[in-house]
Amino acid sequence: MAELREVIADLVAEGAAVDGLVADLSDEQWHAGTASAGWTIAHQIGHLAWTDRAALLSVEDPQGFADSLTEAWRNPTGFVDEAAEVEARTPPPELLSRWRAGRAALADALLAVPAGTKLPWYGPPMSPMSMATARLMETWAHGQDVAAAVGAQLAPTSRLRSIAHLGVRTRDFAYSVNELSPPDQEFRVELTGPDGDSWAWGPADAAQRVTGPALDFCLLVTQRAHRDDLALTTVGAEAAHWLTIAQAFAGPPGAGRDRKDDA
Repeated sequence: MAELREVIADLVAEGAAVDGLVADLSDEQWHAGTASAGWTIAHQIGHLAWTDRAALLSVEDPQGFADSLTEAWRNPTGFVDEAAEVEARTPPPELLSRWRAGRAALADALLAVPAGTKLPWYGPPMSPMSMATARLMETWAHGQDVAAAVGAQLAPTSRLRSIAHLGVRTRDFAYSVNELSPPDQEFRVELTGPDGDSWAWGPADAAQRVTGPALDFCLLVTQRAHRDDLALTTVGAEAAHWLTIAQAFAGPPGAGRDRKDDA
């Protein structure tokens, strides 16, 4: 429970950081475009609000979530955009208030989930810890888009460790959504955190390796930057291939981002 509380505290802090980017925006600024094609800042925050509500439904009403999932799969490649579009039409003060209330309710609800419970989701069912980590990852990732749109920067923090952990844990998922067989062997991932800490996953003697800054790895697994624009190095062909398909988020393969030189 202590570890879950820490991740939820990080989720709350990340939400507050992104909130600080949008709290004082004008209505016109809310409708500025972002790096996600067709999405404004309102779409980004609307998506976070909608997904937090979906996660809360998963916690409080699994059958209700199952019904919503059935409806979503009627348009598997478009339901996320459709929901974001609906949310983006909400007046900014109402949208911001709705997002704040939803993320607070979700934090409280996740803390109350009995140990051992698996929560339904758009990918594999998740533990409360995994759900909290996934919400942290999405809040941070969409926060990157919002920050870029308003000409700001979210300072990297130790909260990246949970996002990097999710990126490592979702390796096989990334292969499966691309209709590929995951490699049999584990990879070694060695990252340097924002404070200079060393974070590592996988066997120390693994033949397939990824090393570099934690920030760059998190940008890669959330598909917020192109592989060629990041200071990540690999050893082994399979590790190099993984970085071309890695994604820490549920759903079909993401479109990724163009190289800076091609943008």
